[in-house]
Amino acid sequence: MHQLFIKSNKFTYPFIIILFALFFVACKNNNENNDSSTINTITPSIPALSYQIVAVYPHDTASFTEGLEFHNGFLYESTGDPDYAGRSKLSKTNVNTGKDVQQITLAPAFFGEGITMLNGKIYQLTYKEQKCFVYDANTFKKLNEFSYEGEGWGMTNDGHYLIMDNGHNELIYRDPETFKIVKTLPITGVPKDYAGHEVYINELEYVDGNIFANLYTMDFDQIVKIDPNTGKVIGTLNLNGLLERYAPPAETAKRDVLNGIAFDSSNHTFYITGKYWPKLFAIRIQ
Repeated sequence: MHQLFIKSNKFTYPFIIILFALFFVACKNNNENNDSSTINTITPSIPALSYQIVAVYPHDTASFTEGLEFHNGFLYESTGDPDYAGRSKLSKTNVNTGKDVQQITLAPAFFGEGITMLNGKIYQLTYKEQKCFVYDANTFKKLNEFSYEGEGWGMTNDGHYLIMDNGHNELIYRDPETFKIVKTLPITGVPKDYAGHEVYINELEYVDGNIFANLYTMDFDQIVKIDPNTGKVIGTLNLNGLLERYAPPAETAKRDVLNGIAFDSSNHTFYITGKYWPKLFAIRIQ
């Protein structure tokens, strides 16, 4: 999702400012020592995951990232466009340069959302337009489109079914041939922000029997690990301050929320980025 992220005015309260400062310093110091984070002040009852940075690559700051996929050495990215000005796209990107080597642009009426690749096809959701586009993964030729009710946010697959979310904390399993709903799974344990506001799973990635999800409308950049058998959040990964350690303020002035998880199974590496982020991070999650 979706509209430009604006930090809540709750940060105007002094005690929250102090809490934020202490949190950032602790996270920063910890990560500078070993590029991993085990701090989990938002959901202390859920195990905190740690990470190691493998590499840092450039990322297109014009990309309002909604979906990210890795396949055969390339990243595939779906972007939205808050102004609906015809800048939503699907692209194949060189990881090392951050440059597109292949792309198609959606019509101005469509806001691109989550993508996933299954059986030689790329499926791309749209935000409020209730359309899922299906493309040939090699040529980007449009093969089909499906209609659905509600919003489209993130999408992944488990090798059999498409798995999407829609602005509610639930996973929706769909048949890839018909897009009909197979089942829905409520997600429990999603953390609230510091003011107690609800946050929602967004971009999704299925990895080794678990689902990793970005969170939308969160005070800090965080990913959750979900058990798709129970719907429970079983881990949290705190990435607050990651971008700022590797990009100067001039490059991050436009930055929006963390959003974009792709996985390279050949070396067990995750690719992480965000909306308008100037960097793409290759990390290993422990």
